[in-house]
Amino acid sequence: MDWVKIIHILCVMGWMTSIFAVPRALIYWKREWAQLGAFGPLGDLTIRLYRFSAGLGVIALITGLWMAWWLWSFAPWTHLKITLVALLAAHYVYTGMMVMRAKRGEFRESDLFLRIFNEVSVIGVIAILWVVVVKPF
Repeated sequence: MDWVKIIHILCVMGWMTSIFAVPRALIYWKREWAQLGAFGPLGDLTIRLYRFSAGLGVIALITGLWMAWWLWSFAPWTHLKITLVALLAAHYVYTGMMVMRAKRGEFRESDLFLRIFNEVSVIGVIAILWVVVVKPF
């Protein structure tokens, strides 16, 4: 079971990198698009980061559910964690929608929106960590 935990933590770390970095990268990609008027290297990097981390997110979800089932028998706190992770996954999917629009040259969100959107994910991760460490019920 320790290997499952190690894989879970490693994949969560990779997924979190993208959750924190991609909204910020969209700000710089938007600026690059305004300068170049075309798809540039920042766009390519952002798309690659998002796609790579999607696989890590799937592995993190699978190993997390595995531990919730086998290790903790779906203790009450795991339900809260799963709910918070589902909200974070929805945030990630919305980020992906913004990335796909940006690939077409559509940057609808303001820099301020993207900065706030980025901070929402940080608050979500802090909430998840609190649930995992404290196990409130």
